[in-house]
Amino acid sequence: MTPRFDLVSLVTPDLPASLAFYRRLGLDIPADADGQPHVEAALPGGVRMAWDALETIRSFQPGYDLPQGPGRVSLAFACDGPAEVDKVYGELVGAGYAGEKAPWDAPWGMRYAIVHDPDGNAVDLFAALPAG
Repeated sequence: MTPRFDLVSLVTPDLPASLAFYRRLGLDIPADADGQPHVEAALPGGVRMAWDALETIRSFQPGYDLPQGPGRVSLAFACDGPAEVDKVYGELVGAGYAGEKAPWDAPWGMRYAIVHDPDGNAVDLFAALPAG
């Protein structure tokens, strides 16, 4: 058997805050999940995303601490078009999330923006620019 990619997992010290952020991005996460030690959501294409409370990881790996600094993980969310990149970025920053880079037209042909989730992970928002 060949291993297959199945799950992206984030460890967070504030599970409800992290889940609220990803709900704003449209992930289907039940409202009652905030109090759980481990949460999963199905993503398009069959991959799953999971969140673990820091205490959950420490229950089987005592002394575990979150890595510090940028670049721990970066996630990317495709938007329906350039205007949606601007809209979603504006809504997230307006809700108090840290914007790293406001929307711009990248030289590789995409409208792009970067915002941080509550744990400081980079979340890219992107959409193809119209041809022409």
